[in-house]
Amino acid sequence: MSLPPEKASELKQIIQDHLLKIDIHGRIREVLAESGGSDHGGSHGHLSEAECLHALQRRGIIEDVMRDIRFTQAFLSSSQADVDRSRRQLYVQVLGGKAFLEHLQEPEPLPGQVCSTLTLYLHFRNQRFRSKPVPCALEPDLKEGFVLEVYRDGECSKMPDATSMLSLCDPVHLVLIRTDTSGETALVSSYFLDWRAVLGAPGGKTCFAVELMGVGSECKVPAGVLTVSLELLPPLTETLSAAVISTQQSLERQRTAEKERLFLVYAKQWWREFLDIRPSNRSKMVKIFAQVGLNMKDDFLQTGTSGPVSSLGVNTRDVCLCVCNIYNKQLCLFLNIYIYTNTHIHTYMYV
Repeated sequence: MSLPPEKASELKQIIQDHLLKIDIHGRIREVLAESGGSDHGGSHGHLSEAECLHALQRRGIIEDVMRDIRFTQAFLSSSQADVDRSRRQLYVQVLGGKAFLEHLQEPEPLPGQVCSTLTLYLHFRNQRFRSKPVPCALEPDLKEGFVLEVYRDGECSKMPDATSMLSLCDPVHLVLIRTDTSGETALVSSYFLDWRAVLGAPGGKTCFAVELMGVGSECKVPAGVLTVSLELLPPLTETLSAAVISTQQSLERQRTAEKERLFLVYAKQWWREFLDIRPSNRSKMVKIFAQVGLNMKDDFLQTGTSGPVSSLGVNTRDVCLCVCNIYNKQLCLFLNIYIYTNTHIHTYMYV
C-alpha cells in the first residue's frame, strides 16, 4: 500500500519523534560499546553491520522500538481512506486478543528471547494476508489491519453497492497458527467471518468480538477471543436493514443444507450399487466421504468422486479439501474409531 507524499512525510515524522523520545541513539551506543568490548577483548574494534543488528536484536532494542510505537487514529483512518477511493474495499482491523487460557501460565518473554508465537492468516476470495508473529500470551498483542478488495466476479472496475455486495457470500477466513520454538506449527483455530453485517452498520463501520473455537477433540472449547473491527471504504450512501441481511443468510443456509441432503441421497444410492456389483465389495473398506473437523459453521462434505459432485455446485475450496485429504496423519484410536487429521497447509487456508 503506497502513501501520498504528505502522509509519507507525516509517517516519517512520527517515527523520528518516537526514536528521539526513547533515546535510540544513546541505547545503540551503549549496546555497541558493550559488544565491541566483549567481542574484541576490551579493544573497541569495528563491528560489521550484521553484527550490530544481531547485538541490537539480542538486547531486545528492535523489539522495544516496534512494540512501543503508536499511530494516531486520525493518521490510520486517513491512510485507509487514501488507499483507492475508486474501488470498494473492506478494512478488517484486529484490535487484540484475550482469554487464550491455554497460555495462562505463559511467562513474559525476555527481550531477545525465542518463544512460541501466534500468527493470524486471512483469506478472502483470491486475497491472502498474514500478521506479524506475536508471543503466545493470555492476551496476545494481535493488532493488524488488512485492506480487502470487494467486487463481483467479472466486475472488478465497478463500484458495488450494498445490494450487490449482499449477494457475495464468500466469508473472510481467519486462521490462527501457533509456532513453537523448534519451528513446528499447529492449527489453533479456523473461523469463517461473515463480513456482511457491516452493510447495515451506521457509517459502514462495526466492531465486535469473535470467539475462536479449538479444533479436533477441542472443537467445542473456546481457544480465545479476537476483537475485530470492519469498515467499508468509501462508506455506503445507503445501508441495508438487519432483517434483509438475516433473510439472505437464511436462504443461503437452506441452499447449503439442500446440497448436502442431495449428496447424501446420491452417496447412499452409489453405495447400494457398489455392493451389488460383486459380493467381495461387501468386505472392502471404502471411504466415500468425510466431514471437516474444524468446527466450521458451514461444515461441508469432501469426496473423491469429483464428476457427480461437481454438478451439485462444489467450488474450488471443496476440491482442494478433497485432494488434501489424501495426505493425512493418524492421531489415535478413539472409541474403536481411527481419528485422522489433515497436515497439508491447504487444509488450513483454502484456495
